[in-house]
Amino acid sequence: MFAFKSKYFLIIENIKDFDFKKIKKINKFTVIYRNNSKIEDFDSLKRFRNTCRIKQVKFFIANDQKLATRLKADGIYISSFNKDLKFLNLRKKTFKIMGSAHNIREINQKNVQGCSEILLSKLFQVDYDKKTFLGVVKFNYYLHYSKKLIPLGGIKENNLNSLKNVNCTGFAILSEIKKKPAKIISRLF
Repeated sequence: MFAFKSKYFLIIENIKDFDFKKIKKINKFTVIYRNNSKIEDFDSLKRFRNTCRIKQVKFFIANDQKLATRLKADGIYISSFNKDLKFLNLRKKTFKIMGSAHNIREINQKNVQGCSEILLSKLFQVDYDKKTFLGVVKFNYYLHYSKKLIPLGGIKENNLNSLKNVNCTGFAILSEIKKKPAKIISRLF
């Protein structure tokens, strides 16, 4: 059994991490390109963006308004550390704004920034921080502050079924896409 959701957010740091051959569902996937270390070749990103359009996968760029505009991305993703309000002018365009948060203060900040969806981290225990994570009950409690929350963090192949108890429309995956991209994407169908 699996917890089916209407949206899946896949955060990638390298366009080679993502294989479009497994994508069969239309308008369910959103790819967030978040590469902080080295920017990919612009032509490669443009080809990747065009493939996203063909497969009807939404494509977001993290924290880079210029690159998102040049690639004609579907929107921009604002990380939790980014407190800038310059993204408010993007709402007038066709850009969608998505953000991430770790606590109620950051959720309120993302609401001020105009985010239509907020990825709330960490739902489950992660390898790099075994002490602080929300859990299903606390995440559902946070939904009282904002209905546009999407869980992120610690979501792995072995705990996907636990997402049935989370009251949300989708979920986001980061580390499992890097470790086992084929296995996790095949479980999303």
